[in-house]
Amino acid sequence: MFQLVILSNQQHIDLANLSLNSEQMGLPKSIPVAVQQCCLVGGKQAGSRLITLTVGDAVVRIVPTRGMAILDVIKNGSRFGWDSPVKEVVHPSFINQEAAGGLGWLDGFNEMVVRCGYQWSGHPGQDGDEFLTLHGRIQNTPADEVILEVEQTPPYRVTLRGRVDEKRFKFTNFELQTMLSLTPDEPYLTIEDTLTNKGSYAREYQAIYHNNFAQPILENGAQLHVPVSELSPFNDYAIAGLSDWNQMPAPTEGFDEMVFNIRPLSDEQGLSRALLHNAKGTCGIEVTYQTQTLPVLTIWKNTDTEEQGYVVGIEPGTSFAYNRSYQRELGLVPTIDAGESKQFYVRFGLFTQEKQVTESREHIEALQKMQSLKVFTKPLVKV
Repeated sequence: MFQLVILSNQQHIDLANLSLNSEQMGLPKSIPVAVQQCCLVGGKQAGSRLITLTVGDAVVRIVPTRGMAILDVIKNGSRFGWDSPVKEVVHPSFINQEAAGGLGWLDGFNEMVVRCGYQWSGHPGQDGDEFLTLHGRIQNTPADEVILEVEQTPPYRVTLRGRVDEKRFKFTNFELQTMLSLTPDEPYLTIEDTLTNKGSYAREYQAIYHNNFAQPILENGAQLHVPVSELSPFNDYAIAGLSDWNQMPAPTEGFDEMVFNIRPLSDEQGLSRALLHNAKGTCGIEVTYQTQTLPVLTIWKNTDTEEQGYVVGIEPGTSFAYNRSYQRELGLVPTIDAGESKQFYVRFGLFTQEKQVTESREHIEALQKMQSLKVFTKPLVKV
């Protein structure tokens, strides 16, 4: 096993700019694996780090400065991610999450995978005596103990780890251990995160994996397939979209975001999956997740103009996107005991072949046949 500590406060290591090829990591020259890290300069991205992993025909860009977010992935020439109006990889020091009534989080929002949580997630607003900003703090917290691991024998798995702390005196003492992995010969990218309560008392927590996708998958005629037990509109505006919630239009001027709440069906392994594919079904993204710790799914349908951010979010979570104050009655604000850990598993199928898309769709259709879909025509809560 090749191991490289990229960043460690404890070990006083900071490799800053680096570049390694397969031979330098003890792999055969023919194995397409490489790693680069650069320190970004200019504008609001000054000080941000960007790690680029090349594994087979996939190029993955990770931002350790922003909670180990995944900026995007290019697989077989197809990009998985989206084009936000925010073009920079914004350093957290330039983010004021309390701005604009708690919407300041949006000033840096442009990644394919964004972690929301963990003390809270969801829309900003008051929860008792506490004002909660949009989607929590973890995304704007730099990581420590960033470590690369590469197996030197088949399947040559590449793993990037990082630790992100969410701590506040008298309140939260959370530690998140993140792990991203993939191999050269598989079309999958896996996230396995572990949240640990390092404090002495039980605490509420929330998590949403805000996964975002656009072209070339998202287009007029693109379709979303999800095995659904219950479907409901997030708010009154989304009621009008219930009839075609899983059908994607072209970029549409004046289309405000429509959000849908889903209680998904899972298979015998406790896994559920969602598939978004292009109109021809020749490429797609599959999001598979463990429903034991991520029991609900949010679909964020933001098919506004390309300049505004044409994107669809597939978001497994402990909770929907409502403010935490609304979700206790829904049973969606779990508790983590002192010393306890919670594991979150999310796998991305980066499909660039029609056969892969077809097999995923057929699996979802078979799961849906086991139970009929129940549709609620009114929001679960009145916001």
